[in-house]
Amino acid sequence: MHALRKLKPGCGLDLQDIAPPPAPGPGEVLLKVKSSGVCGTDLHIDEWTPSYHFVTAALPVTVGHEFSGEVAARGEGVAGLPLQQLVAVRPSVVCGRCEACLAGQPDACVTRRGIGVTRDGGFAPWVLVPARNCVPIPAGVDAEVAALTEPLTVSHEAVRTGNVQRGDRVLVLGPGNIGQGIAIFAWAAGARQVVVAGHGDAARFEVLRKMGFTDLIDFADGGMEQGLTPYLQEGKFDVVIEATGAAAVIEPALRALKTHGVLVITGIHAAPVPIDLTALVRQHQQIRGSYRAPEQAWPEVVEFMRNQQETLRHMITHRVPLSLAYEGFALARSKVATKVMVQPELEAAV
Repeated sequence: MHALRKLKPGCGLDLQDIAPPPAPGPGEVLLKVKSSGVCGTDLHIDEWTPSYHFVTAALPVTVGHEFSGEVAARGEGVAGLPLQQLVAVRPSVVCGRCEACLAGQPDACVTRRGIGVTRDGGFAPWVLVPARNCVPIPAGVDAEVAALTEPLTVSHEAVRTGNVQRGDRVLVLGPGNIGQGIAIFAWAAGARQVVVAGHGDAARFEVLRKMGFTDLIDFADGGMEQGLTPYLQEGKFDVVIEATGAAAVIEPALRALKTHGVLVITGIHAAPVPIDLTALVRQHQQIRGSYRAPEQAWPEVVEFMRNQQETLRHMITHRVPLSLAYEGFALARSKVATKVMVQPELEAAV
């Protein structure tokens, strides 16, 4: 089978012809991959961003951690996952042996491995995963929408971390897939106003308009300070959620945040970011980091996805066969796309 793989440290990925996975072992399932999303993490691994050099020990590895698939085979002891069941996959594989796991706190596992990062992932027709990482998808939800589950859990966690409340004004920095998800979960939490800002993101703003958002700022038109001025005349924001990975937005984000406000950081920053701690202390502001969602959040996000499927579908702007996966990476990098889905079954149409 073909698989998109990271073979060695440095820039680049390779589409390789490799052997299919073996039969599933105890507690494992073999999935027929239906749809895999191109994520910022995949772009970082491709570009070999310094904060991703930890992947070196796992190479070579098949990338792709946002995916859905159908159960094709089950290993010994697997229950509750019938054949052909559509699932989304939690990419974080816990060890089951560390102190946290033995205490029933898998979210605190200290030796976890990431499917599509440090073990083979979803940019392939078939993938072997632990059954406990499979989250059943309700009937009626499309496989490509199901592949949005992982990034939606990241967005859900960012809004939860910011403790967005009914009546809050929320600023989302970054209109990509994660930022779009943050916007819709902030809206669902009852935010009075959700403003989404970006830089040269016309295509992604169009997706947000289709999702029902109208307070959109393109900083390419005059800079961040000028873009925010009309909104700050109403007062500063209760919560600012950053989803850019751009260091330059952090200082002005804090200036746009009210006293006792919360700044949530979800972007991956390749270098340290300077912060005026004196101003932060005097404003009683908080900075909180948000990363993966706890396991218990996944069913809640799946239920939200079931009810909001038609709105969420707007996020999927491009679909490519596995043979053109690297072209999908270029689309994602150029900001032409919001979410590019790589779909192995499209191969027959190429």
